Amino acid sequence: MVEISIVVPLFNERGVVDELVRRLTEVMTKTGRKYELVFVDDGSSDGTIERVFDAQARDERIKIIKLRANFGQTAGIAAGIDHASGEIIIPMDGDLQHAPEDIPAFLEKIDEGYDVVSGWRKKRVDGFVSRRLPSMIANRLMKYLSGIDLHDFGTTFKAYRRDVIEQIRLYGQFHRFIPVLCRSVMKIKICEIPIQNIVRPVGASNYGIWRTVTVFFDLIRLKFLMSFFSRPLQMFGVWGLAMIGAGLLILAYIAMQRIFFDQTLVAMGSSIFLLAIALMLAGVNFVFFGLMSELMVKLYFQGHKVRCYVVGSVSGELPDPIYGVDRTKLRTRTTRDLLQAKR
Repeated sequence: MVEISIVVPLFNERGVVDELVRRLTEVMTKTGRKYELVFVDDGSSDGTIERVFDAQARDERIKIIKLRANFGQTAGIAAGIDHASGEIIIPMDGDLQHAPEDIPAFLEKIDEGYDVVSGWRKKRVDGFVSRRLPSMIANRLMKYLSGIDLHDFGTTFKAYRRDVIEQIRLYGQFHRFIPVLCRSVMKIKICEIPIQNIVRPVGASNYGIWRTVTVFFDLIRLKFLMSFFSRPLQMFGVWGLAMIGAGLLILAYIAMQRIFFDQTLVAMGSSIFLLAIALMLAGVNFVFFGLMSELMVKLYFQGHKVRCYVVGSVSGELPDPIYGVDRTKLRTRTTRDLLQAKR
């Protein structure tokens, strides 16, 4: 049985793969626990996957998930988690900005009884304007909205118990908010530990700076899903009713002017009447459009169990006791092969 799964999404990280595998293997071997390294190739085009296959040929504890295209970091992490076998799952970046030597600290906290252990980049080396300032603002907003006392929501480097993380479905860019999503569906124990933040030894980040922009939209979506998913009209209904109420007040004003002061609509101007109608229609549309759009997204990914990625092949799977499939004989197979074997 695998106890620990290290999940690493890779996108054009050919220059650091060998060093990453060496350090992960060295650290995990010292722990004395049974582990696996789950590498997810997120559509790399620089030969990253070949380097990982070379490493797998030397170490059968390496599992490779090759996606058919570049689906993004959240999808890469989701694919790795879905194919991980361990009872403790630790996602981390594949560019060596996360130090594998910090993993024992995560395991120590998990052993103390915590369900989620989050990394805290206490001393960041990224640019202040491009990364640290937006991250600081986003972290404070997230802390306020979620009620979870963490300094760093954005880092990928965290440890989860399997029975906790398997309760949520990742999509969009929600990988940075996994502790919040977990807390929204169950009571869990969360703690935070300082981790190293290292300058990339090779190249630049392959997941763009636009992540710091889209995070603010994610905060809005996440707040809705946390607070109003089961009772969405408490959010949209307030604004919708406010618009409808404003429209009715304007109509009442027009009626009073007509009844008590004999003012015609022509004298008052038709624009005030059109404003009242527009406000009422906007209020109704605001309620239904906002409600249905977010519910459709949520149901699409959770209700129908749709994944936010497409697997090209899975290499290094263990025997499947449920379906009786000897995956050790099928080192690399397509998704269609897996489904046929299960049938």
